[in-house]
Amino acid sequence: MKNEDLRIKCEELRIVIRRCFIILHFSLFILHFQPAAAQSRSEWRDSLETLTRALRADPANIDLRLRKAEADIQLERWDYALAEYGRILRADEKNLAALFFRAYVHERQQHYDQARVDYEAFLTIQPLHLEARLGLAHVLQKMGRRTDAMDVLNQTVQMFPDSADAYAARAAFETKYLQYELALYDWNEAVRLRPGNEGFIISKVDLLIRLNRKKEAREALDALVSKGTPRGVLKEWYDRAR
Repeated sequence: MKNEDLRIKCEELRIVIRRCFIILHFSLFILHFQPAAAQSRSEWRDSLETLTRALRADPANIDLRLRKAEADIQLERWDYALAEYGRILRADEKNLAALFFRAYVHERQQHYDQARVDYEAFLTIQPLHLEARLGLAHVLQKMGRRTDAMDVLNQTVQMFPDSADAYAARAAFETKYLQYELALYDWNEAVRLRPGNEGFIISKVDLLIRLNRKKEAREALDALVSKGTPRGVLKEWYDRAR
């Protein structure tokens, strides 16, 4: 493997691992419009102009407002997105897409209490929604409500016992607060449920190293190499597991 290819692979793996430690997954769950294909900023700006013109002609069209808010999010026009979701929710206070994504925007703006309110309103209507529950746990953590966040994560694992993401979210939370043995159990469950996820495995390896269980960490790394992950990509963890 060339040095540049190795560097890119290392960076990709680090990104995957960082994602394992983010409780909130910005879901592609959209009830009133389809997930958009990847677009450039220029294409999003063009979409925004088109949607803005369409809304002038049809201001009560909720679907158009949801799509415009999506474009606002893609262009990081947070205040404009909030305004659109506010208009939608004044017309339809139970619009799940608007509640979910307004909570996300509030979080990006560090309006954690307002994000909490929106997630809780969403879950009152749709209690069996994984991403909203993880979002609520993340917001509670940001608010310093550690016990409440843990309660939500425990409930989420009970409600979604086959979800690798639920276990990974709780494991990330436990790792952050140095509850390593509990976190190791959850990383093991996440890996069991999604054995091909490199990020989960490396997160488990990182934890084994913290617990000074370096032989097990090396064995997990060797298993990754045997499945095709270049050893050079894992050098950082091999070095720590000596």
